[in-house]
Amino acid sequence: MFQVEKAKPIKCGTFGATSLEQRHIATGDFGGHLNIWNLEMPEVPVYTVKAHKEIVNSIDGVGGLGIGDGAPEIVTGSRDGTVKVWDPRQKDSPVANMEPMEGETKRDCWTVAFGHAFNDQDRCVCAGYDNGDIKLFDLRNMSVRWETNIKNGVCCVEFDRKDINMNKLVATSLEGKFHVFDMRTQHPTKGFASVSEKAHKSTIWQVRHLPQNRDVFMTAGGAGNIHLWKYEYPAQRSKKDPDGLDVGVAGSVSLLQNVTLSTQPIASLDWSPDKQGLCVCSGFDQSVRVLIVTKLNVV
Repeated sequence: MFQVEKAKPIKCGTFGATSLEQRHIATGDFGGHLNIWNLEMPEVPVYTVKAHKEIVNSIDGVGGLGIGDGAPEIVTGSRDGTVKVWDPRQKDSPVANMEPMEGETKRDCWTVAFGHAFNDQDRCVCAGYDNGDIKLFDLRNMSVRWETNIKNGVCCVEFDRKDINMNKLVATSLEGKFHVFDMRTQHPTKGFASVSEKAHKSTIWQVRHLPQNRDVFMTAGGAGNIHLWKYEYPAQRSKKDPDGLDVGVAGSVSLLQNVTLSTQPIASLDWSPDKQGLCVCSGFDQSVRVLIVTKLNVV
């Protein structure tokens, strides 16, 4: 174990764009910097760039760890209202920059996530903002593919899998509600079908899908509790509207179990990709907890 102090506090990090052999972690800090660190020699970053004018709130990676086809890339979202995609092989500038048009209000981007990386050409980024906006950016066509508003600040977005044709997206919010969008059928005007659930009495900070079963996911709440959910697909995932166009049909969610771990918010959690049911979470009480989750209880 090692500890190296940095000039700016680190807000977020990801291993998503690196291999297990490289052991490189990408981090975003309060000064707006994107840094990539070699954990064997963490004193000096192997890659650094002034990515944003303000704090980097969220980061995600794809193309590493055998997850997602195509180039290894990193996406960052910032308080300055921009979402940027970086290729570590290009030193100075992002390969994509999504920002408000001139005259539009810049909203604080709280969360970003990669998805739809099922071949070498296709890739999407989903971003959530403080005013409830959710935007889906198509990186192949460099366009906004879809956008909606869930009326409360979006704390976390995650696809059920990064490396498949888009299937489901979960977005969590400030007021204890989450939304599950079926991403397989997009209607020209209605967008994607969704189901929402009032899950917690306070902010839902995180959502993470079980790696071994993409229909099971866990949410972490501001009251120190975690909830385990299962998504049930409808008999038919799409139907025809009066104009003959396909429109999605939302499924339902059921609560499998829940437990209160702390009096403080659970702000971060992750699943083990190797051992099913093993997860780790951390909270504002400065504690890190390792849990083994089964169908009936939490040990």
